[in-house]
Amino acid sequence: MGSQCAVVWDESVLDYDLGGHHPLHPIRLELTMRLARSLGVLDGVEMIKPEPASDEDLQRVHKPEYLAAVREAPLVGWEIGHGLGTGDNPIFDGMHEASALIAGASIRAAEQIVSGRADRAVNIAGGLHHAMADHASGFCIYNDCSVAIAWMLEQGVERIAYLDIDVHHGDGVQAAFYDDPRVLTISLHQHPHTLWPGTGFSTEIGSGAAEGTAVNIPLPPGTGDADWRRAFHAVVPSVLEAFQPQVLVTQCGADPHREDPLAELSMTVDGQRAVYQNLRQLAERCAGGKWLALGGGGYSLFRVVPRAWTHLLATLLNRDLEPGTTIPGDWMAHAVRVAHNVPLPTSMTDGADPAFQPWAGVTTSSVDTAIRDTRHAVFPLHGLDPADTRD
Repeated sequence: MGSQCAVVWDESVLDYDLGGHHPLHPIRLELTMRLARSLGVLDGVEMIKPEPASDEDLQRVHKPEYLAAVREAPLVGWEIGHGLGTGDNPIFDGMHEASALIAGASIRAAEQIVSGRADRAVNIAGGLHHAMADHASGFCIYNDCSVAIAWMLEQGVERIAYLDIDVHHGDGVQAAFYDDPRVLTISLHQHPHTLWPGTGFSTEIGSGAAEGTAVNIPLPPGTGDADWRRAFHAVVPSVLEAFQPQVLVTQCGADPHREDPLAELSMTVDGQRAVYQNLRQLAERCAGGKWLALGGGGYSLFRVVPRAWTHLLATLLNRDLEPGTTIPGDWMAHAVRVAHNVPLPTSMTDGADPAFQPWAGVTTSSVDTAIRDTRHAVFPLHGLDPADTRD
């Protein structure tokens, strides 16, 4: 039996900095770790220092010519191609080194699980799920999620489930394993007709021998805690139980929150906390307790991400925080100095009740229609009855 949870962290991961006013600002990571420490979540936890992913590690997912372009980009400027030098993916000094370190941190977390040193591991700096084999995309240079999964497959892990709860579709990971029956990818995200990257329809189900191993649940704008959780519970547990992964990998983007400036779902910190607890239960129930958690999106830098991911860390470490927990004064004092007049929350709750009604079939709700479409697309491929409403 491994230790409770390995936390991979070093301040050097903050060097993944896309600059200026870019939405993916590393302050969200610094504030998360500071809040978790202030609340005692990390008391006695020894941080595991990441090491950069090697070219061999990265090339399990990315093409050699793309790695060369990432290395070269800071030297030659903006005309490099491969999605580099755009508004989403600006070129910055040390881009390869910083990106390889994030990928290496996710491999290091995966190592703790595969070696048996830990049952759970987390890299909150990871979750860069949009990067493709030969180009950067959506703030992501290297796809640490796919790199860590590919590394585990190389070590002999036979079945891995990847569950993406970011508001944006987990397109890069889906693309990397779309025809690989060893990897189940599940993504809950805002509907692709209404949000970038425009993929993640329920009809995207994998190809060849991997049909059924891509599962997509597109949710309408405005979906809040109750509807989001109903969709989750109507699809995810059944598919995970049928697949029986040896490791559960989760991308835990905090951007489905109602205050996120880049999307239009309506979850609360309370709903996100409840989902993290559901992930913990599913890892125990379906994956022998093996859970690799990664960060992801989240652009309400001061009000949402630090609270959501502190709840995530607390859940992983079995140190669950009560929703009404007061945010410590030392964190507030520091955040006031860096938040540029953004009003700050004073507790770990949004005051919401995240309870939900289980799915019982199609109603007038567009969320229920999305559930039906996903179940009909993939359930039969796992030997499941789309009409069976039992969890």
